[in-house]
Amino acid sequence: MSDLKKLNQIYEGKAKKVFATDSPDLYIVEYKDDATAFNGLKHGTIAGKGVINNKMSNLMFALLEKHGVKTHFVEQLSDRETVVKAVKIVPLEIIIRNVAAGSFSKRYGVEEGTALKCPTLEFSLKDDALNDPLINDSHIIALGVATEKELDDIRTLAYKVNDVLKEFFLSIGVKLIDFKIEAGRLPSGEIILADEISPDTCRFWDAKTNEKLDKDRFRRDLGGVEEAYQEIFKRINSK
Repeated sequence: MSDLKKLNQIYEGKAKKVFATDSPDLYIVEYKDDATAFNGLKHGTIAGKGVINNKMSNLMFALLEKHGVKTHFVEQLSDRETVVKAVKIVPLEIIIRNVAAGSFSKRYGVEEGTALKCPTLEFSLKDDALNDPLINDSHIIALGVATEKELDDIRTLAYKVNDVLKEFFLSIGVKLIDFKIEAGRLPSGEIILADEISPDTCRFWDAKTNEKLDKDRFRRDLGGVEEAYQEIFKRINSK
């Protein structure tokens, strides 16, 4: 991919920039150190986050591909840049929860750390102006956000990702508490996994101590934010 040309920026989110290339089927994603929480109300910087999130996401995508999960990952270009398939993001946050934490605990009055009787799947509409509201299947279909078939594919994708990642992270002494993923449509209409898998988008707790090893350390001013990101990445690389 050394001859792939990076063209104009087509999108900038809270944690990444996306650039067009001279290939219509490929984008370049650039990861930033910017950190936000509470739908952008809290801002900061986590030194080295972009590098860790880029490399970690690519390792996780490669792992998932080995288990039959199709992703947008193509090739890592540098510490912060990766080539991905050009997809149209389905405007949903797809959330799987294995243990009660964060907004789930507050919403339902469940003590944080309570193991759920089964993995739960939630959808939020990706809309910062509306604070990413929870949305159900009927709303999604009625608003034309996704079709019933696409929702079935997204559910299958999400639960498969959970199965693979839960097993992997337990093998390095980490509980996968919950995570957020996004799905993208290829030009063919096929739904594949997109976005990232990182301490920005997942809750990771040490399996023995329940120490938080994710962005909650930034959200809750717990300190040791950079160290938590580094610890997760170190454990992944120890496999």
